[in-house]
Amino acid sequence: MITALQVSGGGLPLLFARRRRRAFRPPQAVASDAAAAAEGTAREDGGKVALGGSGVAVTKLGVGAWSWGDTTYWNEFRWDDTKLKAAKGAFDASIDCGITFFDTAEVYGAGVSGAINSESLLGRFIKERQRKEQVDVAVATKFAALPWRFGRGSVICALKASLDRLGVSSVELYQLHWPGIWGNEDYLDGLGDAVEQGLVKAVGVSNYSEKRLRDAYERLRKRGVPLASNQVNYSLIYRNPEENGVKAACDELGVTLIAYSPIAQGALTGKYTPESPPKGPRGRIYTPEFLTKLQPLINRIKEIGGSYGRTSTQVVLNWLVCQGNVVPIPGAKNAEQAREFAGALGWSLAPDEVEELRSMARQVKPVIGFPVEKL
Repeated sequence: MITALQVSGGGLPLLFARRRRRAFRPPQAVASDAAAAAEGTAREDGGKVALGGSGVAVTKLGVGAWSWGDTTYWNEFRWDDTKLKAAKGAFDASIDCGITFFDTAEVYGAGVSGAINSESLLGRFIKERQRKEQVDVAVATKFAALPWRFGRGSVICALKASLDRLGVSSVELYQLHWPGIWGNEDYLDGLGDAVEQGLVKAVGVSNYSEKRLRDAYERLRKRGVPLASNQVNYSLIYRNPEENGVKAACDELGVTLIAYSPIAQGALTGKYTPESPPKGPRGRIYTPEFLTKLQPLINRIKEIGGSYGRTSTQVVLNWLVCQGNVVPIPGAKNAEQAREFAGALGWSLAPDEVEELRSMARQVKPVIGFPVEKL
C-alpha cells in the first residue's frame, strides 16, 4: 500500500504527496458546572437537524471516532485496554447526553494506521449498549478512494465490508472520504447505487472543493439522490471553507457541512501552552511559536466561556453551531470529553461575540494545507 500521510483533521490519507452575558462566574466553577449540566443541556436542546435534503436527521453535534484504535496519529502510538475502555466510555457518555451521531471510516485504525478498526469498535459499542436498552444510533462512515479501486462496484464492495465490521445492515450516511486521483464519477454512481440498494440512507462527500462539490451535487441530483453533506476541516482558526467558497456553496445547495477538527485537535481548548505543546504529529502543527500567537484568542475564549458558565471547548464548538448549517464532530477519547462536548448545545453565543472571535482569529492560522482543497 502506498504510504499515506495522516494530515491533521479527519485522518485524511493524501495519497502521493450572547445571548446577553450573565454575571461573571468564578473560573473554578465553570468546568465543573458545565460538566454537570451537559447531559441535561443536550437533551433539553433536543432537536435534530436534517442532513441536507436526505430526510436523515442527526443530533446537532456528533462524535468523531478517528482516534479509536489508531496508533499512528493518536494515542501516543499505542493501543491498550485502558484506551479501549476510555473509548467505550466516550461512546456511552455521548449516548447518555443525547448525542447519537458517530462518524468513522474504513481507514481509521485499520491496517498500518492502527491496532483495530474504528468501525469494528463502534459496532461493538453499539451492540453492547443495545443489550441494555434500545437506542437509535446514527452511523456515518467513509469510502477510501484508493488508486487501485475502480468502478462503481468498488464502492458497494467497500460499503458491504464496512457494514460487516459495524454489524449493521445499513448506515445513515456514507461518504467519499476524499477525491480520488481518478474514477470519481464512478464513485458517485456507486453512492447512488448504495442508496437504491437500501444499504445507506444518505450519501455525502468529504474534503471536496467548491467545484467538486457542485459537480457531485449535480451528478447525484440527475439520479434523484440528494447530496447530504460535505465533511471538511473547519474551526475558529481554520476557516478555509469560508474562504474557498465551500461553506457558501453548501448553504446555497442545501448540503450540510460536517466540521471535523472543530476544536483544532485540542489547540482551542486551552489545554496546550507554549511551554507544554501537544506531543506527536500535532506538535509539528501547533508549535510553541504558534501557541504563543494563539494565547490572546485562547484567553478571550476562556473569558467569554466564564460569562456563560461554559468551558473554552464548549465556546468554540458553539461558535461553529452559530454559523448555521454546520454539524461539528469533535473526537472524543473518553467520557469526560464526550460530556463536555454535549455542553456546547442548548445555548448560544451573542452575535457580537461570534464576530469578535472571528476577528481575533484572523490574526492566527495553523499551517496545515490540504492539496485536495485546491482541486
